[in-house]
Amino acid sequence: MYDKTTREIRVSVRPTFLEDQSSPDENYYVWAYRVQIENQGRETVQLRDRYWRITDGFGRVQEVRGPGVVGEQPVLKPGERFEYTSGTPLATPSGIMLGTYRMETEEGESFEVEIPAFSLDSPHQPIQIN
Repeated sequence: MYDKTTREIRVSVRPTFLEDQSSPDENYYVWAYRVQIENQGRETVQLRDRYWRITDGFGRVQEVRGPGVVGEQPVLKPGERFEYTSGTPLATPSGIMLGTYRMETEEGESFEVEIPAFSLDSPHQPIQIN
């Protein structure tokens, strides 16, 4: 599990390689990732936008931006949490993801919450000894 807290908003991510949806012979690898966003602060916030930076094993970068997550813009009161699962395919057997959520307070103040960088690893990647 990967965790990061920004301004009392804790984001935890757990990636899982999906062997049954992947086709290594065709350079197609798929991961699911479960995200938990927890409001550990004292103000109510709403998740407005997301930004993901996905880098494959060759260093190729894909950026994803958009409103909310999985079609929702959840409101988190103090002590509340929101969980969702999403996924991403890559053309390489490993990669890395990181990003940010843009949150907004009830007063209309926007701020960025960091999503921790997390590794996308499959059993199909070559093992390197350094």
